[in-house]
Amino acid sequence: MIYPIIYHVTAAVAFIFAAIFFMHMFQLNGYHRDGHMRWHNDILGAISAKMTFAFIAFVLVIFENKFTLSIASILNVLTVLMFLPRPAKKPFVYTARIKRLFTTIIVIYSALVAVSFLVPYCHFVSALGFVLVNFVVLFADIINSPVEKAIKNGFIKDAKKILEGRKNLTIIGITGSYGKTSCKYFLTKLLSTKYNVLMTPASYNTPMGVVKTVREHLKNSHEIFVCEMGAKNIGDIKELCDIVHPHMGLISSVGPQHLESFKTIENVVNTKFELYDAIPEGGKVYLNYDNELIRNAKAGKDIVSFGCEYENASCLASNITLSEKGTDFDVTYNGNKIHFSTKLLGNHNVQNLAGCIAIAIDMGVEESDLVLAVKRLESVPHRLQMIDGGNITIIDDAFNANPSGTKAALEVLGSFDGTKIIVTPGMIELGEKQAELNREFGVNCTKYCDYIFLVGGRIADDVFEGANSTDFPKEKLLRFDKVEEAVEYARMLESDKKKFVLLENDLPDNY
Repeated sequence: MIYPIIYHVTAAVAFIFAAIFFMHMFQLNGYHRDGHMRWHNDILGAISAKMTFAFIAFVLVIFENKFTLSIASILNVLTVLMFLPRPAKKPFVYTARIKRLFTTIIVIYSALVAVSFLVPYCHFVSALGFVLVNFVVLFADIINSPVEKAIKNGFIKDAKKILEGRKNLTIIGITGSYGKTSCKYFLTKLLSTKYNVLMTPASYNTPMGVVKTVREHLKNSHEIFVCEMGAKNIGDIKELCDIVHPHMGLISSVGPQHLESFKTIENVVNTKFELYDAIPEGGKVYLNYDNELIRNAKAGKDIVSFGCEYENASCLASNITLSEKGTDFDVTYNGNKIHFSTKLLGNHNVQNLAGCIAIAIDMGVEESDLVLAVKRLESVPHRLQMIDGGNITIIDDAFNANPSGTKAALEVLGSFDGTKIIVTPGMIELGEKQAELNREFGVNCTKYCDYIFLVGGRIADDVFEGANSTDFPKEKLLRFDKVEEAVEYARMLESDKKKFVLLENDLPDNY
């Protein structure tokens, strides 16, 4: 009897560690079961490696004797080591939802253990539940769904009631495949010269993130609410608009982001334009007309087009000059030209600023206040953020990466006079085109960089293939396991010129 008890105790401990890991991944995947399964299938090899000892233990338990149970117990301990928590970029948060989910998981596993002890010829059932721990997590979430839905709806109803009571609050929705977070920060800074502005913090661009912002941070003194709206599925922006009912909107871009869930670029366009559809008559929609997909989309409301390439844009940024210190440019809107200087780098930042400047002007912000506010703008963290370190300057663009953003970042890197180095793991969430776009990214890197440092394995493989297909020097195309190792190598690299290191993307913990 002692051997089965030892096995089940060690198995329970290992199961808990594995369940915590998969709950963390489920949390990072936004609690979307379909998205979580796409992630699971995408990295099935890595998951199988972590579960190797658990699989072997399951096979041994089927035979159920002293020897096999002893070995299985040892393998359970080794499985614990495989799932020990490691430092995370986005740590696991023990929210109320996670606590409810964990409770249900434990109940399910306890039932499986009871079956293993009490039902003849079913002694392997709990071991089977262990090797299928990820599916136990998802099954527990299905069980909890009615409760979670009721709680979510209650919070949403409360947020709606708060917003309905704020008749004088102007709500501005911002969305886009990329650039929306930068626009949110920029617009908030510009409008804050005249108004008391609340914005959704960090990446609080989901329904519950927006609801949390309204319930916990919106005060009677706030005059404007700048609401970032993210989307990974059709209908996500509409859901957000149904909560906050924006009066104005800005669409910063449309591109091949999250194609693994959207499937087609047409679905991306339609989803972003759910914000356009939600703006009431009399409300303005600000659209980036440098983006062809936006420019060719439907239009009918009071539209303000902006950009720095489309010459017929209502709000046009021109005469753009870039240096290590920042960017100078002019903005022409409503027949008036204003000169701006900013610490921000790159045409895409000027592009985003043009839209924000147009909104600020329409909201009555004085020209002198705008010029000063733009001059004082700091880089949004991890979005082409310049970090000067003497003979080496880090250009931190690690928050996210997409085809348009990588091109813009490489153009910024290429504008500097010095030794140019890129450190990147490649791009993700690009669906069936991911490998192709990463190969194109690799080719593009060779046009601007003196050194290409690739981090990680399978995703970086495609970038490597693209770069390696050119005449780029093979000795300057290097692979590293971690970003820190690549940056340290760049620091030690001998160069007669100042070194510029572009950190382009940093994969999340679930990749």
